[in-house]
Amino acid sequence: MNTPAPAPISAAARPSPSPGTVPPPAFEVVIPARLASTRLPNKPLADIAGCPMIVRVAQRAQQSHARRVTVAADDARIVQACRAHGIEALLTRSDHPSGSDRLAEACEQLKLPDDALVVNVQGDEPLIDPGLIDAVAATLNKRPQAAMSTAVHAIDTLADFLNPNVVKTVLDAAGDALYFSRAPIPWWRDGSANGMPSALPAPAPWRHIGIYGYRAGFVRRFPSLAPAPIEASEALEQLRALWHGYRIAVHISAHAPGPGVDTPADLERVRALLAAAVQQ
Repeated sequence: MNTPAPAPISAAARPSPSPGTVPPPAFEVVIPARLASTRLPNKPLADIAGCPMIVRVAQRAQQSHARRVTVAADDARIVQACRAHGIEALLTRSDHPSGSDRLAEACEQLKLPDDALVVNVQGDEPLIDPGLIDAVAATLNKRPQAAMSTAVHAIDTLADFLNPNVVKTVLDAAGDALYFSRAPIPWWRDGSANGMPSALPAPAPWRHIGIYGYRAGFVRRFPSLAPAPIEASEALEQLRALWHGYRIAVHISAHAPGPGVDTPADLERVRALLAAAVQQ
């Protein structure tokens, strides 16, 4: 799917609530960042239009209504790069097995109360939509029974539906996640031929967007939860929460997010998109 690059937003352009609308909830953004990357060494420090990628991500997050944006890094070089560009950053342990564990330590260092709302933005999303960050926070704020929130958008190609690297989600009537899978779900029995779907089911299936909202108390609890068998099978950490009975509220986005950066090719694509946006 070809996704246009969002135009850069200046700090002065941060949107204000329209008269008569409900103001966004108070929330924090934490961006876990790990220096090591198999496919793209030193990924957080990769240059994008003159700034390290992690700085670009934080700058986008600052255009949301978050009251604070903090990078939680595993290496002092990331912290130094962030602070050199005016981004708040803290150093966490280098041996955390996942971004969720790093997020939990960050909540402790920031001394966030258990009821604080925290949005976990991935450190390789330099084109993240600030409005999506707000929406994930608002979704969790509106659903007090949920421990987490996340986002999805409609899948519009059969190739994406069948791609195991595209995580699919099914929802219940309340808009909470029932399951996440790399498999094509829901399975369209009557639209499958030779054991594989030949067309997209209707209504369109949902693609998961890798952004999460949490209550800080649950973030602290999550690393102590036993890993779930379904989590190991799918290699999807959010399934641990469902397996233990926690609810995940889901925001439905009208469009796909900007491309993330996993490989050198992704990095060049994002560089080109940002360069084109600046020239417009």
